[in-house]
Amino acid sequence: MASFSFGAGNAGKLLRIPLYLLGRVATLVIPRTSDVWVFGSAVGVADGALAVHRHATDAGERAIWLTGSADEDADARSRGIPFVRRHSLRGFWLTARARVIVITHGFGDVNRYAATGGVVVQLWHGIPLKRIGLDATVTTASPVPFARGAVARVLAALYRRTQGRIRVLPAASEIVRGRLESAFGLDTLRVPVAGEPRTDTLSQGAADERRARARARIGALLGEDPGPAPVVLYAPTWRDGAPDPAPPTGTELAALQALLAETGALLLVRSHHLGGSAAGGSAAAGAAAAGTASAAGIRPFGSDVVADITPLLPGFDALITDYSSLAFDAALVPLPTLFHAPDLAAYERSRGFYGTYADVAGDDAAHDWATLIDQLRGVLTDPGARAERTHRAERLSARVHAFRDGRNTERVYRAIRHALSPTERVS
Repeated sequence: MASFSFGAGNAGKLLRIPLYLLGRVATLVIPRTSDVWVFGSAVGVADGALAVHRHATDAGERAIWLTGSADEDADARSRGIPFVRRHSLRGFWLTARARVIVITHGFGDVNRYAATGGVVVQLWHGIPLKRIGLDATVTTASPVPFARGAVARVLAALYRRTQGRIRVLPAASEIVRGRLESAFGLDTLRVPVAGEPRTDTLSQGAADERRARARARIGALLGEDPGPAPVVLYAPTWRDGAPDPAPPTGTELAALQALLAETGALLLVRSHHLGGSAAGGSAAAGAAAAGTASAAGIRPFGSDVVADITPLLPGFDALITDYSSLAFDAALVPLPTLFHAPDLAAYERSRGFYGTYADVAGDDAAHDWATLIDQLRGVLTDPGARAERTHRAERLSARVHAFRDGRNTERVYRAIRHALSPTERVS
């Protein structure tokens, strides 16, 4: 899959301005229904949109999923979810008519040209660690080599105007609310602290039941039962279209595989859904994808294998990441997390963080593979080291998650109903 970049995306936005204008004219004359809710997500029939879809359907709402591929069609069909292609004429019509529009990434999750009007619900797809939206210069980066400042200002104005359509953007906690208000240019009333529907699965039922379900699902997706063996997830963040800054050398890869063999562990490599294989993770991922002998103990586990990784987090024994919001989700498990940040100084200059990186990763984030492998050895072989990493996750969860009761979806649904009828109570 080709890798997405903000530059290419912004060029597309500028070229599509006439289509946006035509869509706006259409939505001015097409009446909204009183009952249709449309849903979409960049990662497929998954994420927080699926959780809210289920709840809304159970509550009697007429909920329709807008799909973007044959695979999504098949997934929706297997779940018994009514669906329509988002880029079809019917998809345009339903988006233009919908009373509620639910998205997780951007307006392209539904029909972007008809997503004006109605109650727009942006569930987002993770607590931001790296700066996003209006807080990140890359969001409005000029795609042309001339008049960069003027073009960036135009893009910023368009972005702010577009995000201004959002009526409900739930936050996991007060600290997260501030980040989302800033990134999307929204007032406090539109960003209720209701929790993330996508993470309810990490709080519902008993911990051992969540782990058993997740392990069984991981085994089914891999086509091999890992049994009691430790399973580690490596999930580097998307790097705005750039390749991995520090893939392991042959020697480093050999050292990693030696540790996996020694501990009987399995490493699953999850590249970001927006990136191609080169941008997605490491030489380890490439070797695994090619099925070579040098990838012993390592398997690819990208979005082509499973769209939504969140329900599977209890099935892992450790997480390795760099700047991904997955660290906040894993904290709910709680899952021991290791941070590998070989380009920390450069990334902090180019993208930046909310707070400091050490607030999340601690002061011992690995900057090279040797350090990371040593830390992973501790988590896999030393109960004390594992317990210390688990306690870190618990402390992080306490800071960023206001709710751990499995009822975030209920609260978000009430917030949507309140936006539809302000007299209804939200809490």
